[in-house]
Amino acid sequence: MNFLLLIGSLRADSYNRKVAEAYIKLAGARAKFIEGDFSKFPLYNEEIQAQGFPVEVTALADQIRTSDAVLIVSPEYNYSVPGALKNALDWVSRLKDQPFAGKACSVIGASVGGIGTARMQYHLRQIGVFLDMQFMTKPEIMVGKVQGLIDESGKLSDAVTLEFLRKHFDAFEKFAARTNQPSGDRTEPARPSDSRSASE
Repeated sequence: MNFLLLIGSLRADSYNRKVAEAYIKLAGARAKFIEGDFSKFPLYNEEIQAQGFPVEVTALADQIRTSDAVLIVSPEYNYSVPGALKNALDWVSRLKDQPFAGKACSVIGASVGGIGTARMQYHLRQIGVFLDMQFMTKPEIMVGKVQGLIDESGKLSDAVTLEFLRKHFDAFEKFAARTNQPSGDRTEPARPSDSRSASE
């Protein structure tokens, strides 16, 4: 399956990028991940849109359309979605052929604080309602105090967190496959009884 990865932090050495790298490694050959780039998006401005969508916006939209699912890995900024990521979603939302509509999506977040990224994730899910993003509800991954889970080589090495990520990918792979089926072929998924976060 083809997964599009969106990382909410623009910092090259961000903790969330390290989490994403660990996730991709755990997925192995079962999925191909391509990272979407929104770092060069201008701030949304209807006057710019009137002149034509920037090529960076249409390129990301095409990546969304051709992916089987979208994984967002993001920090929490000021209790909410980072500005660059929100700006990217605002741009994509203006396209007539809405690329997010019906797309299987999931969100993971890591934070240096103990609470993880709960507020960001719930705000993102609210935004996703308007965009018709099909968010997987469980398992949720909110990695708290992530700075203590990175080893000396700069990689996420905490066994408990890695196991949470593995379980998440197992569930997300199935969710994406089910979401991409014609509606008449879908079966009701079993509901996980455990909604703990990786920060516990």
